[in-house]
Amino acid sequence: MALGWGAVMMKLGLSRLEASDHASVVSINIFVTLICACIVIGHLLEENRWMNESITALIIGLCTGFVIRLVTRGKSNSHIMVFSEDLFFIYVLPPIIFNAGFQVKKKQFFRNFSTIMLFGAVGTLISFIIISLGALEFFQKMDIGALEIGDYLAIGAIFSATDSVCTLQVLNQDETPLLYSLVFGEGVVNDATSVVLFNALQNFDLVHVDATILLKFVANFFYLFASSTLLGALTGLLSAYIIKKLYFGRHSTDREVALMILMAYLSYMLAELLNLSGILTVFFCGIVMSHYTWHNVTESSRITTKHAFATLSFIAEVFLFLYVGTDALDIEKWKFVSDSPGKSLGVSSILLGLVLVGRAAFVFPLCFISNLIKKSQNNKITFRQQVIIWWAGLMRGAVSIALAYNQFTRSGHTQQRGNAFMITSTITVVLFSTMVFGLMTKPLIYLLLPPSSKHLTRSLSVSSEPSSPKSFLSPLLGNGQGSELEAAQCIPRPTNLRMLLTTPSRSVHHYWRKFDDAFMRPVFGGRGFVPFVPGSPVEHSVPEWE
Repeated sequence: MALGWGAVMMKLGLSRLEASDHASVVSINIFVTLICACIVIGHLLEENRWMNESITALIIGLCTGFVIRLVTRGKSNSHIMVFSEDLFFIYVLPPIIFNAGFQVKKKQFFRNFSTIMLFGAVGTLISFIIISLGALEFFQKMDIGALEIGDYLAIGAIFSATDSVCTLQVLNQDETPLLYSLVFGEGVVNDATSVVLFNALQNFDLVHVDATILLKFVANFFYLFASSTLLGALTGLLSAYIIKKLYFGRHSTDREVALMILMAYLSYMLAELLNLSGILTVFFCGIVMSHYTWHNVTESSRITTKHAFATLSFIAEVFLFLYVGTDALDIEKWKFVSDSPGKSLGVSSILLGLVLVGRAAFVFPLCFISNLIKKSQNNKITFRQQVIIWWAGLMRGAVSIALAYNQFTRSGHTQQRGNAFMITSTITVVLFSTMVFGLMTKPLIYLLLPPSSKHLTRSLSVSSEPSSPKSFLSPLLGNGQGSELEAAQCIPRPTNLRMLLTTPSRSVHHYWRKFDDAFMRPVFGGRGFVPFVPGSPVEHSVPEWE
C-alpha cells in the first residue's frame, strides 16, 4: 500500500515538474519570438523621429500581455506575467550598465564629472525629500490603506530613480555628446543612489529618528557609494593585470574574451554579495576595463569584446521592456484597486506631479551652480539644454518597478490594499512616463536644438577638448596631447566664487598623467604600454569611445 501511494506521489511530482518545464519552454519561446520581432520592427523604424526600440518593445509587451489575458480569460498564472526583481537585478541589468561604462566617451564623461555627481547624488537627495514629503502629505488624506513612515520614504527612493536604460535609446552619444553625457551619467549615478538610499532605509529604525541616526544614515550612504566605486575599479584593474601578465591570446583568444566577460559579471555579484551598489561597481569596472584591459588583448579579441558587450546589452534592453510590458497587465495587481479607479488614477497623477516637481527642483538650480563654476561660455549649460535634461530624466523604468516590488510585495504578490495601490501606480507612472516622455524627447531635441546648432555645439566641444578642459577631473583618462600648448596659453585669473570652486585643470592633468604613465600603465597595461611579444596585440587603432 505504501509503495502504491509512493508511486502515485512520484507520478504527480513528475507531472507537475513536466508541466512547469513546459510552461518555461513556452515562456522562452514567446520571449525569443518577441525579441526577434522587436529587432525587425526597430530596424524598420530606425529613421522615425518618434519611436525607438525601447518604446516598441514596451508596446509589443503590452499587446502580448493583453492577448494572453484574452486567450486565458484572465486566469493565467504563468511566470511570464510576473515581474521578478531577482531576474532583473542579477541577470538583465548588469550587461546594460557594464556596456554603458565600457563604451562611454570617457573624456566627455569626466569633463562633466562634477556636474554628473552633482545631479546624480545631490539632485537625487533633493528629489527624494520632495517626493517623500509630498506622498506623506497627500496620501494620508486619501485613505488608500495603511502605510508607515518607512513606506513613504521608500516611495521617495523608488520614484527618484530615473530610467537610464531608456536614455540610451532616446539620446545619441554622437549627435548630442554633452546631453548624453550629463543625462546618462546622471542616470547611472541616480539609479545607484536611489538603490543605496532604498537599502539604507531598510537598515535603520525610522520610528525613532534622531541626530545620531541621521549621521549614521549619511555615513552609511557615502560608505556604500565610495566602496562600490572602488570595488569596480579594483576588479577592472585585476582583470587588466591578469591578462597583461599571462597573455592568454598567444594560445586562445577565447580565454581572454571569456575572462573579461566573467570578471565584469564578478564585479557586480561581489557588490551584491557585500551589500554594495552593483550598478556603480559594474559601471566603473567597465570604464577601467576599457582604459586598461581592452588594450591588453589581441586585435581580434578587441573587436569581439566590443560587439559582444554591445549585443548582450541590446538583447537585455529589449527583453527588459518586453518583460515590463507583459507584466503590467497582471490581473492580481489590479483587482484590489478595481473598485476605486478614480482614487487609483489620483494616486498615479500625484506621483507623476511629484516626479515633475522633484526633478525641476534640482535640475535648474544645480545647472545654475554648475554654470557659475565653469569659466568658458561654450561649456555652460544653456536654458534649452536644461529643459531637455529635465525632460529626458522624467522617465521611470524597471529600477522603480523592482524597488516597488521589493517594498510592497512578498514573492511578487500582495494582499494589502495600500500596497496594491503603490504597485499599480508605479506601473502606471512607468508606462506613462516611458511612452509619453520617451516619445516626445527626440522631437523636443529637434525643436530646441536644431541640427545646425547641434553640429555647431558638437564641433565646439570637439575642438575645445584638447586645450581647455574645465572640470578638474576631465583629463584623467585623456591622451595628454596638447598639454604643451595649454602651458603656453595665458588663462585669465578666476574671480570670486569661481576662484573658490575651480581647481586648475593643468596641474591635475599633469600629475595624473605622470602617475598613470609611471605606475598604472606599466603595471596594468593600456594604450602604448603593452610590451611587444610575438603574436601580441599591436596598437592599430583607438576605440571610438576613447
